This record gives sequence, C-alpha cells and structure tokens, in this order.
Amino acid sequence: MNMVFSNAQRAEVLTQALPYIQRYYGKVIVVKYGGNAMINEELKQQVMEDIVLLSLIGIKIVVVHGGGPELTGLMKKLGKESVFVDGLRVTDKETIDIALMALAGKVNKSLVNLISTKGGNAVGLSGMDGHLIEAQIKDDKLGYVGQITEINPKPITDLLNNGYIPVISTLGCNNNGDILNINGDSAASAIAGALHADRLIMMTDIAGLLRDKDDPRTLISELTVSDAVNLFKDGFISGGMIPKVDCCIEAINSGVGDVTIMDGRIPHSILIELLTDEGAGTLVTADKK
Repeated sequence: MNMVFSNAQRAEVLTQALPYIQRYYGKVIVVKYGGNAMINEELKQQVMEDIVLLSLIGIKIVVVHGGGPELTGLMKKLGKESVFVDGLRVTDKETIDIALMALAGKVNKSLVNLISTKGGNAVGLSGMDGHLIEAQIKDDKLGYVGQITEINPKPITDLLNNGYIPVISTLGCNNNGDILNINGDSAASAIAGALHADRLIMMTDIAGLLRDKDDPRTLISELTVSDAVNLFKDGFISGGMIPKVDCCIEAINSGVGDVTIMDGRIPHSILIELLTDEGAGTLVTADKK
C-alpha cells in the first residue's frame, strides 16, 4: 500500500531517528547479507539503499556476503553437482575454483556496483586480500572448507577510515596458499569481533529466534548470552538456528556490542532495527554485569 506523507510528517520521522543516528555515528556495524534478501531483486535494492543511507549519515558499514545459490547455479551450468555433508558443501579443487568465480567475482562485484548506483562508495574484498581471513582445513572429508584461525582487519579499517564501504566475500587461505571456502556466518562473526564492532546484523529468512520454530508469534525480541545458553540446554534452539546463535555468542564474547538476528524478507529491516524504537528480529546482548 502506497502512503502519502506530508512534509511535516517526513520531518517528524527524521527527528525521531536523530537519537539513533547520534548513537551509531562513527560506530562500526557489520551486516551479514544473504538469504532471500539476496535472491529477491526488490529486497536487494532496498538493502543496498539502507546500507548507503547509513554510510552517508556517518556509520561505518561493513558488508559480509554469502552466495550459496549463485555458486550452486554456476556449478550446475558447468555440469558440477553440489554435495553436502552435515549442511556444509563438499568443496573439491574444481568447486573452489568455481566458488572463486561466483563469490569473489560475480556476487561481490555486482554488490559493489549496486552500492555505487545508489550513491555509495564501496570496495570489494575477498578474505584472501591482505590475508584478511586466514584459515585451516576444517575436515578432510569436506575438502577445501576452512575454519578461521585469524582475522587481519587492517584492509577493512583502512577502507572505513577513508570513507568506503567494504564488501567482503568469505573465501580465505591457509599457509600453503590453498583457497578455502568459509561459512558466511562464522566469517561475519569473526570479522565483527576483530573490528570490535558496535553491532553485528545477521540477515536470515525467518523472523528471528523463536521459542516455537513454526510460530512467528513466539519471537524472542531480546536475550542475553546466558539466556541463549539456557535455551540451548532446554532444546529450544535447533536445526539451522544452532550455528547462527553460536556465532552470536562467539561475536559478543570476542568484543562485539550486540548482535541482531533479523528477518531479511522485511523491506528496510536494517533501518527499522537501527533507527526506530520498534527494532526488528532478536537482539542478543552481553550478560549484565
């Protein structure tokens, strides 16, 4: 539904956002971008608009992106079948070459270009640039799938300090020079920790953390790390949400201020989360001292 706002109403909206702009001005926000918001073209446009707007009001935005569907699609075109073990893609030498093309190439550069068309200044990086993501092989049965050993944030901070939006594909390398595919959530969490980011936003295809995974009305709007650990113990966190919540806990324990698990299917969800009273998704915070 299209709504028409008067100039006075527009001014009121901006005024209400002022405390939040002041709160985040000059702070580092890491956005893990993926899921439906990456596939749906209209949502993609809106996410990039949000990122550019936040950058222009003085927030230091870092985008860490996935691209699994793009990789699967390119593999299919090249006659290569995708194989998964425990939810992780088995990555042989041929697959890692295709991942390099899909993630560090097509996906990364298309996002950089889209941010540019929205009026932002972005630079694309992979985890191999400046040894940004150093890793080791996670499990021999998975092939070239990496587990992060170190994040070297200087390439990111140099770009942020010069007014750019870093856009990062999650490919890393080991000491032998092998290119490794890194889980996007794990990479975003580790990068946010290395930057001591004020906030990590993880975009997903569900409303947030739910007490009942089949009922969006059971959304948990806020919880502490201890609350999350207790939910694990009680069996409320299951399936694909387990690694996401693990990444939230790891991020906060490594120095990130707060983490939001957010529904990326909602238009302008990033702005709703950062610049309104309402917020979006589930906010995970450190334990109160």
